[in-house]
Amino acid sequence: MPDGADRRLSRRKLLSLAGGAGAAVGIAAGFLSQNALSAAAAPAGEPLGATVPFHGDRQAGITTPAQDRLHMAAFDVTTEDRSALITLLRDWTAAAKAMTAGRTVGDTGAVGGPYDAPPDDSGEALGLAPGRLTLTFGFGPGLFDKDGKARFGLEGRRPDALVDLPHFPGDALEAARTGGDLVVQACADDPQVAVHAVRNLARIGFGKVRVRWSQLGFGRTSSTSRTQTTPRNLFGFKDGTNNLKAEDTDLLNEHVWVTAGSRPGEAWMTGGSYLIARRIRMHIEIWDRTSLREQEGLIGRTKGEGAPLSGGTEFTAPDFTIKGRDGQPLIPLDSHLRLAHPDHNDGVRMLRRGYNYTDGSDGLGHLDAGLFFIAFVKDPRTHYVPMQMAMAKQDVLALEYLKHTGSGLFAVPPGARPGGFIGEGLFT
Repeated sequence: MPDGADRRLSRRKLLSLAGGAGAAVGIAAGFLSQNALSAAAAPAGEPLGATVPFHGDRQAGITTPAQDRLHMAAFDVTTEDRSALITLLRDWTAAAKAMTAGRTVGDTGAVGGPYDAPPDDSGEALGLAPGRLTLTFGFGPGLFDKDGKARFGLEGRRPDALVDLPHFPGDALEAARTGGDLVVQACADDPQVAVHAVRNLARIGFGKVRVRWSQLGFGRTSSTSRTQTTPRNLFGFKDGTNNLKAEDTDLLNEHVWVTAGSRPGEAWMTGGSYLIARRIRMHIEIWDRTSLREQEGLIGRTKGEGAPLSGGTEFTAPDFTIKGRDGQPLIPLDSHLRLAHPDHNDGVRMLRRGYNYTDGSDGLGHLDAGLFFIAFVKDPRTHYVPMQMAMAKQDVLALEYLKHTGSGLFAVPPGARPGGFIGEGLFT
């Protein structure tokens, strides 16, 4: 197995070879063809007509079995009127309840209103099944204070865990893809259903919010239920083998759901979670010219089965002590599996539900593609920041083949009760 220096030298050579526009177009066409094919197929055993209840103790879209498609959008709140913000959240709650049930938005929907007035619903989901649509809402740090001043009468209500994420080594964050006061995660098995949902929430928010960034995702990169098979990321490896599952009740309570805060002002987050979103661009062209041996060493698993390099099958626990004939660990010290494993992160775990993405090319003949990382944790200070800091410094995969271009952290309150609205506890 090449050491880190050999890998970096290999990568520099590959950078000079990584492709012309013709090669990139061919790769892009391949991804787009697969994207189009998968859009036509519902996951086995899950009819597109299925619905996920909107109301509940927890928001849907966290432990819900991960759907195939994503449209996530972050918004800046442009009004400074507290009552206007509350009205918006009420309107969003009503719209989310309708759309997740497969209904149109508003009293008159897409075609039933006055002929000379804009419709209540944009209409592109007419005739489409609900596709297990879920809508998950979160609040960013900017909702609580701006330029050092509290907003919307929320003094003392920002949770201590809703921190400003540090700048991790290697970050190349773009302001237009980072932050936001509010976030909406729309997941569905039909991409048009997910896009329709975010579009209508943005339309309802006109004059009160504006879209800061949005991201489309296809092909989930994690399983959130034991009924689902492990999917693959754009590097071709199974992703999320060791992910928390909806069935892991005790582990979810330990690592995902927020318990009562230490301050009275944090009580509204009890039963909620924290959403971390990171747009991670993959250097696809370079990876595709890397040997299978090196790829598996970087990941720490076999590409076919997804088994740890220490032996076994996909779900065999990795043994980090086993060494090869050369005296080096079979699972390299700088492998992604080793550095991300709970054994090397004080036992902390995350619930991941990320997606693959492709956003055209970068204008230099390279595909702008990668992983839109999404994770839910009970406290990002303990369950995300230390792990990401270590990986940003030591993980050769992250150092050589990945670039973080967008980021966001949001407080996700518990679910809405019938007659209430998302985040009601924050304002009462």
